[in-house]
Amino acid sequence: MLRDIRNGDDPQIVAVSAIIDQTSPDILLLTNIDFDAGAAAISAFSQQLADPFPYVFSTRPNAGVQTGLDVDGNGFSGDARDALGYGRFMGDGGMAVLSRFPILRDSVVDLTATLWRDVPGAVLPALNGGAFPSPQVHSILPVSSTGHWVVPVALGQQTITLLAFSATAPVFDGPEDFNGLRNRDELRLFEAVLNGEILPPPDNPVLIVNINADPFDGQGLRDGIAGVLARSDLQDPAPQSAGARAVGDQSHSAFDTADWADDGAGNLRVSYVLPASALRVVGAGVFWPAPDDPLFALLGEDGLAAGPHRLVWVDIEVETVP
Repeated sequence: MLRDIRNGDDPQIVAVSAIIDQTSPDILLLTNIDFDAGAAAISAFSQQLADPFPYVFSTRPNAGVQTGLDVDGNGFSGDARDALGYGRFMGDGGMAVLSRFPILRDSVVDLTATLWRDVPGAVLPALNGGAFPSPQVHSILPVSSTGHWVVPVALGQQTITLLAFSATAPVFDGPEDFNGLRNRDELRLFEAVLNGEILPPPDNPVLIVNINADPFDGQGLRDGIAGVLARSDLQDPAPQSAGARAVGDQSHSAFDTADWADDGAGNLRVSYVLPASALRVVGAGVFWPAPDDPLFALLGEDGLAAGPHRLVWVDIEVETVP
């Protein structure tokens, strides 16, 4: 990936960069970006943007960290599904926060190692009356398939606190619903943070996440995200796009944030930016231009040049007097 970033000719990296340049966010969460301990890749990616970000935060994800156990219950260990989070190698598909405002690194709380069984209200998978795939896996497996970060960002005298994670897809499992249950409990971990059950309630929280679940469609446990959208301490700016409306294939399609094939998941709302209800939201949207919009070219002829996920944005008005 670092080679492709430096060469500047990888079509997906070029498309992602162009969309970031077009939308020009002040704070950005990137998901499914490989992690390296020296941050060479994310630094190189930031530097090739039209306006590089001065502040970057990333740390090792659970993805690709092998457990030595049979996590997927197929009778042997050592493949991508037997890691703490799905990954073919350590750091496969991590996350990064990029910001134009100072990230208070000394105050970051990394909850990535939180055991699944320790999440308040967790429901772990079972099959035929026993723990699936085994009690040993339940004793060591974190709920986070990628990472869970509580990241304070200083905006003058105020602070907003990003609650960032990227959840596993709630599919690709069996009757035990391993991935579906884990997907639900990855969200439940940050619900516990918002409730003050794990940490003191954060200042001005902003849930900024790929939840991989839609409140109306898809195979995930919809009550989880539906409940979060109904919380009184958060607000849903309900970002929409003309592109999603144009290709909508399910209910509430204007709010969709991912474009998968109709014979697969279809179009779903899976990525969210949910600010604290006390924050002033002045705009929101999804970068998904209609096919007749000149900006649609940034998505490529098939609309998938940057991948199936779309960039979700929310504008917040915050007093930044130093």
